[in-house]
Amino acid sequence: MMPLTLLLFFPILSPALAWLPMEDWESGNVTTSADGLECFCSVFLPDSTFPADRVQHMQQVTIDLKLEVEIQMNKLVHYRGKLDIFLEELMDLTVRVAMMEGSADDYIKLDFELLRIELREFEALVSQLKDSLNTSSPTFDSLYTEIHNMTLIVNQLETIDKNNLEVIRIEFAKLQKKLEECQKEMEFIKPDIGNCNNTGIMSFSKPTVIQINAHLNTGYQYGGWGKDSKPVRGYESMHWYGAYSTPSVYEFYLYSNYDKLIQRSSFTHHGLPQGFEGTGNNYVVHGNTVYYQADNPFRMSKLNLTSSVYSHRQITKASERFSYTYSPKQYLDFSADEKGLWVMYATEESMGKIVVAKIDEKSFGIKGEWTTNAFKPLAGNAFMVCGVMYATRPGDLQTEEIYYSYNTETEEEKYMSIPLQKFQEKFVNLHYNPTDQRLYMYNNGYYVSYIVRFNKE
Repeated sequence: MMPLTLLLFFPILSPALAWLPMEDWESGNVTTSADGLECFCSVFLPDSTFPADRVQHMQQVTIDLKLEVEIQMNKLVHYRGKLDIFLEELMDLTVRVAMMEGSADDYIKLDFELLRIELREFEALVSQLKDSLNTSSPTFDSLYTEIHNMTLIVNQLETIDKNNLEVIRIEFAKLQKKLEECQKEMEFIKPDIGNCNNTGIMSFSKPTVIQINAHLNTGYQYGGWGKDSKPVRGYESMHWYGAYSTPSVYEFYLYSNYDKLIQRSSFTHHGLPQGFEGTGNNYVVHGNTVYYQADNPFRMSKLNLTSSVYSHRQITKASERFSYTYSPKQYLDFSADEKGLWVMYATEESMGKIVVAKIDEKSFGIKGEWTTNAFKPLAGNAFMVCGVMYATRPGDLQTEEIYYSYNTETEEEKYMSIPLQKFQEKFVNLHYNPTDQRLYMYNNGYYVSYIVRFNKE
């Protein structure tokens, strides 16, 4: 007879199985009875421990959910309040847009007309500044050009796109800021042209880079430019320029005014004839006469720009061994200021130190000499202001330093440190002009100028 296997599940203990040991209930052992029947019993008892920790966790979760619901309800109320505000603003904006759509041309016409009025006021203010200072400068010319360009932009925008004023407003703000800076600078400077009511140079403006030379040639690194420091009547605005690819001097160009210089439209040209060529590039125009260093023989020369007559004078003491650090053959350095015409050079006797000499314009001779302690080969250049010689020396690629001065009236020397910002590292002509109190530099082929600021007495 085949054995019979029974699988019984008892959620509650049955008396019929009381004879089974407890360990058999839990382990599912097989037991054989007297009549040969086999029983396999598996009993699954519930966990007798109550899950209190689970109940506590569920209670905490319920509390957290309740708080979160309350927070979200409060946010909903807050956002609804904001939504009401936004809806009100949207309605207001809709009304304003409707008004603009109905009469947009009136608003735009008013905006453009206000811009035109303010531009005319700017132009009048620039004219007042120019008249009060009794001078012209690249700054004023630049402002006039910008005002003119702004007026054109206003007219173009009004024609092309009446609803777009953003471009003109940005440009207008830039122009206003530039004019304010110009006013502050002019009020600060208050030039006293022709007088020396000061205690010396205080500082210089940032360089005004006009443009590259009239030849449009960066290779013309040796030269100079500027204004007549003692103009004759009718030529108060005359500018001059000369340059070449070497330190040699062959020609000069004259321009009736600053605009003609920019346009490269000279009214006359002087080519130096053979035997009258120059060298050194430290020349100036003073009293409608060019003063320059002649090459062979070595001497100082002048050319009358009206009569084209040349005159020469040798300075026996001047040495051809000492030049400035940036350029060779700069042995004679001409300069003009409120006190007259000067020439600077070094001698063997001074052992390379700069000697300042006053030129008698009538006789073209030397009527006074002063030996300074500025060693010429270490100097970048030198110039005269109110009878005081100022010497420069290299700082870094973008900075020159005015480090020394010598007063020919008091014979007092001073050491100082006044920075002079450069457009490019090297320059070969640096001179002061008393008619506008500017410093003129020929900086590696470019026209550069500076406003000179003085310490007041």
